[in-house]
Amino acid sequence: MAIFINETTRIIVQGITGKIGSFHAEDMLKYGSKVVGGVTPGKGGQTHLGLPVFNTVKEAVQATGADASIVFVPPAFAADSIMEAADAGIRYCVSITDGIPTQDMMTVKNFLRRFPIDQRMILTGPNCAGTISPGRSMLGIMPGHIYLPGHVGIVGRSGTLGYEAADQLKRLGIGVSTSVGIGGDPINGSSHRDVLEQFAQDPETHVVLMIGEIGGPQEVEAGLFAKENRGKPVVAYIAGLTAPEGRRMGHAGAIISSAGESAAEKVAMLKDLGVTICPTPAAMGATVAQVLAKL
Repeated sequence: MAIFINETTRIIVQGITGKIGSFHAEDMLKYGSKVVGGVTPGKGGQTHLGLPVFNTVKEAVQATGADASIVFVPPAFAADSIMEAADAGIRYCVSITDGIPTQDMMTVKNFLRRFPIDQRMILTGPNCAGTISPGRSMLGIMPGHIYLPGHVGIVGRSGTLGYEAADQLKRLGIGVSTSVGIGGDPINGSSHRDVLEQFAQDPETHVVLMIGEIGGPQEVEAGLFAKENRGKPVVAYIAGLTAPEGRRMGHAGAIISSAGESAAEKVAMLKDLGVTICPTPAAMGATVAQVLAKL
């Protein structure tokens, strides 16, 4: 089944005629994703990469039946693009854009809450690598060839660590059901727990690899969910064991600002919750293989 996207997902690219949007839209098409159009205000009626371009998301949805979108829109306008997608009936949206102001994301989160839960668009990102269900569909900027289809779900704040995990798993002959990047910003569309809940309902996902880092309570909340629901085994790697307190490290959300947010504290809490810990990034694949062998 996979989660969020599969071979039937109909995708539009917001910002398709821009340099970055165009490059990755072409890459998604080559992977086999069902990209059905794009949106660039003022360029409606044109074609790009052999696809129709629309002025608004609503026009694109009405014409193509799209149910997913990916946002390659500059930071100043990205929040409006995300809300436009939700208003047009898009079910799943990935925001790749880095640098969206925190206040704008607060507006987005409040806007999405206006919709009934069963009609609310799921958002992952911003500042993420996207989502891929290997062999089915790619909605992101990741190198698709390193992902082997299989039964391990991946959710992480870091795109590059997600790539590293997928490559390690592939070298061991282990595949991925879906890999989801949730982004490294302080306010993102979906948390580790949100994605873990989706994996819990997916029969094709047998183990979940959670890639976290310093800052915020998300990883521990996900571990608590896994323990309370006694669901699928969760393996975790938490980056930032040597990060100094009070200093931002890479991602905007990666800063130790209160108790329980350092890597060491998160690791200790997750161990108490029954999560299997990867000691180093180089051990992600091997640790998942050990857990799979016990099933």
